[in-house]
Amino acid sequence: MSSKYFDNAATTKVKGEVFNKMLPFFSNQYGNPSSMYTLGRSARRALEEARKKVADLINANPSEIILLGGGSEADNTALKGIAHKYKEKGNHIITTKIEHPAILNTCKSLEKEGFEITYLDVDNQGFINIEELKKAINNQTILISVMYANNEIGTIEPIEEISKIAKERSIIFHTDAVQACGNIPIDVKKLSVDLLSLSGHKLYGPKGTGALYIKEGIEIESLINGGHQEKGKRAGTENVAGFVGLGEACKLAKESINTHYKYLKKLRDYYISQIEQNIENTQLNGSREERLPGNANFSFKGVDGGAILLKLDELGISASSGSACSTGNPNPSHVLTAIGLNEEYAKSALRITFGEDNDISDVDYLVRCIGKIVYELRKDIDK
Repeated sequence: MSSKYFDNAATTKVKGEVFNKMLPFFSNQYGNPSSMYTLGRSARRALEEARKKVADLINANPSEIILLGGGSEADNTALKGIAHKYKEKGNHIITTKIEHPAILNTCKSLEKEGFEITYLDVDNQGFINIEELKKAINNQTILISVMYANNEIGTIEPIEEISKIAKERSIIFHTDAVQACGNIPIDVKKLSVDLLSLSGHKLYGPKGTGALYIKEGIEIESLINGGHQEKGKRAGTENVAGFVGLGEACKLAKESINTHYKYLKKLRDYYISQIEQNIENTQLNGSREERLPGNANFSFKGVDGGAILLKLDELGISASSGSACSTGNPNPSHVLTAIGLNEEYAKSALRITFGEDNDISDVDYLVRCIGKIVYELRKDIDK
């Protein structure tokens, strides 16, 4: 039985080109990039080349990229870094109820420090209400953080419009673009965002790598203190091999972004149509149009999503019922409840996220398997 992988929102494999680019920095080119001798200077050059490749993916300047240990660290650095730096100006932060735990739990932590957080509602497709955002802003608001695209339902938020509102009111704007980077074209200059988080392992790069874009002129307090690395904003000897891999993954993503988007969208749309045509009592969660190209989240009435996952796993199929960071949580997804799903529908959800290794025949096989599993599970319930 061959395995089929449909959980690319949780993580992607490291591409061969990325892996090969990393290898020398584990053995031959192992120098510390802060050292002055040849081996160290070679590592420094590799690090700066990687930084430029990350910057190029989102049309930033290399000097605006801080290399970090992943998307969660980038989110923490953005929120805590801005909150602590600008606390004399205000103590109010605005975010949404459907953010990744890296944002929500960081906000909970900041609340314990005395910061006030507004958690915006979303509609039944996962979009924030722009007018509610405007009403939430007060003279103490120092930061707005809204995710670019949701990791569970794939909905893409109106980032450019939110950024404009923030700029008009001189409020710093951060977006968690971990799911969006590498899947849709992003131009930070056009969007005019102040901070943007991304992660290596979501775009065919290595785990434990990420970056934070910080627009020139925006100041943050460092999260990790120590040496002078990353302009003093992230102490510790740099993960040269990892960042080289991150840079190469970003380079490959930039080169193929349009064909990548079209290909995943084709698989996604075909999957959605096949599920809706072949399985009764299903509901697509999230926006039908404004969603990530590879994401499709369905609820299957009367069936437990965890049971579907177990049955799929027995068939060698990897999928998800929601965020990988929430695995083991018995409660319904906070994203699905935020868009208005009752507990039954929220717990019956299955998230499929396609990748470059999938094809139409994989989709056909997946739909057949899901159809059979759902039929059998519903039949057992009816007994």
